[in-house]
Amino acid sequence: MHGYRALAVVAAFGVLGLLGACSTGGSPVTSPSSAAMTSSSTTTATPSTTTTTTTPTPTATPTPTPTPTPTPTPTGPTPSDGTPLQARLSIPAIKVAGLVVQPYQGFTDDAPGTQIQNRGLAASPSGPRGGTGPGGVGNYQVTAHRTTKPAPFRDLPALADGALVHVDAGGVRYTYAITATRQTSFRSPASLAEQRAAVPGRPGAAPTQAMITLSTCATPEDRAAGNHWADEFDNPEHRIDKIGVLVQTSPAPA
Repeated sequence: MHGYRALAVVAAFGVLGLLGACSTGGSPVTSPSSAAMTSSSTTTATPSTTTTTTTPTPTATPTPTPTPTPTPTPTGPTPSDGTPLQARLSIPAIKVAGLVVQPYQGFTDDAPGTQIQNRGLAASPSGPRGGTGPGGVGNYQVTAHRTTKPAPFRDLPALADGALVHVDAGGVRYTYAITATRQTSFRSPASLAEQRAAVPGRPGAAPTQAMITLSTCATPEDRAAGNHWADEFDNPEHRIDKIGVLVQTSPAPA
């Protein structure tokens, strides 16, 4: 028995020796458990990092509440209510002083207006086809002769822009400054409409300031040009108009 067991042991060791000899020439056999251990011990897992970028919501800039623009307080001269009044006209630049201006219902250089001028006065038409009164918003129209004595408007065509015109009425002096010159043709309804418009030169426009039109005949100029036309009141075709705007009000001189 002992001999048989010894043979069995020897045989077993011989088999193991053969297995050991076969494994040396190839890859080592690693048991699953040891491979897993080796893998876990040598492989470092990189954690998956998810970065969430949050775009900040822009803060709305509050819209400023607009500050109401105050209504400007008028700083210019105060016009009159436009009531037609007898007035006295002075134009220092052409030596006109205290010329009486007579108001009447009508339009420039009609029959009543021509009769007033023939007396050596200035005439101022008012009403639906005329203008406003002294200092009123609109067109204060004053006409006077240039060639018929005493010819108060003899030198009116020479009146320059910026010259002052004083109108005294109702205890107030209304001072205008000349700003423009225009020519009116009695043979042109459109030209007459521009002369008599509430805003001189702009028929249909709404007036916003007090203005003045000083008008006289262009008889010497028409005659020199060979134009001898005249209307039934012996007015020549053309008239010379000086336009001004109100620049000051003050108490009329005593």
